[in-house]
Amino acid sequence: MTKRRGRGDGGLHWDQARQRWIATASLGCAPDGKRIVKRGSGTTKAAAKAKLIEVLRDHEDGLTIAPHSYTVVNAVTDWLSYGLNGRDQATHATCTVLANTHIIPCLGARKLRDLSAQDIEKWLTDKAATLSTRTLQALHSCLNRAVKRGSVALFVKTMVDLVLLG
Repeated sequence: MTKRRGRGDGGLHWDQARQRWIATASLGCAPDGKRIVKRGSGTTKAAAKAKLIEVLRDHEDGLTIAPHSYTVVNAVTDWLSYGLNGRDQATHATCTVLANTHIIPCLGARKLRDLSAQDIEKWLTDKAATLSTRTLQALHSCLNRAVKRGSVALFVKTMVDLVLLG
């Protein structure tokens, strides 16, 4: 007899029409009250189970709303354009220089979903050889705020799309 999955662990079923295994995970509710359900599929049960584990891991990491193509450069440029409203012009200029000189050339091509704490730690360690502690703190702050704002902006965009399409 097969063991039942625990609550919140998602589901796995065979779709006869598509001839694929489908993995689904319910990730809570949207502001309009509709369930947020993420899906993945695979030709084998093991592949679909791997997709389910990936969806649940991304949800725990807070990446459920970031699309696969969203990169660090997207998050940083969005933050520079909209996240610094109301700040002094000198603050905006400093953040722009730090982002364009250090963050975008080194980490810009990385997908936001694939960016890990180890990547950032290695990057900051490499920068520590030539930059002051204060500059490293500013770089970390800029990157942190850009990534957080990028995640929130994507979440809002996703919710607006759900409301308009739903």
